[in-house]
Amino acid sequence: MLASLVLASVLANAPDAKSATPAPAAPALHSVEQGLIDKTNAVRARHGLRPLRIDWHLLRSARRHAAWMTRSHNLQHTSAPVAENIAMGQQSTGEAVQSWMNSPGHRANMLNASYSRVGAAAYTASNGSVYWCIQFLQ
Repeated sequence: MLASLVLASVLANAPDAKSATPAPAAPALHSVEQGLIDKTNAVRARHGLRPLRIDWHLLRSARRHAAWMTRSHNLQHTSAPVAENIAMGQQSTGEAVQSWMNSPGHRANMLNASYSRVGAAAYTASNGSVYWCIQFLQ
C-alpha cells in the first residue's frame, strides 16, 4: 500500500513530455568531416572491417586540434591519448585518405580493427593550406 502511494506521488509530480528539458543536441557534422569519415569507413569496408561510429568527444577534439594547426601553421600531433592521423595540403577528403593509406603508420591507424570510434575535422589556413585531423579510439 505504501509503495503504491509513493509511486502515485512520484507519477503525479513527474514532468510531462512537454515540460521536460530536451537532451542537448549533438553538434552537426560539416560536409568535409562527414566525407572524411565516410571515405575512411569505405576503406575499412574494403578490408573487411566494421565502420567507425562518430564520437562527439573525438569530433570536438579533432576540431580543436585542426583549428590549432591551422592558426599556428604547425603540423604537429596532439598530446591527447588517441590514435591520430594529421595531414596538410591535400585539397580533398579523397586526397587526405589516400595520403594516409600510403603511409604505414597512418594506414595502421585506419585499418586497426580494435578502433570503433572516430572524430574528424579539416580547416583551411589563411594561406590556403588545408589541415586535416582524424582521431580514433577503441
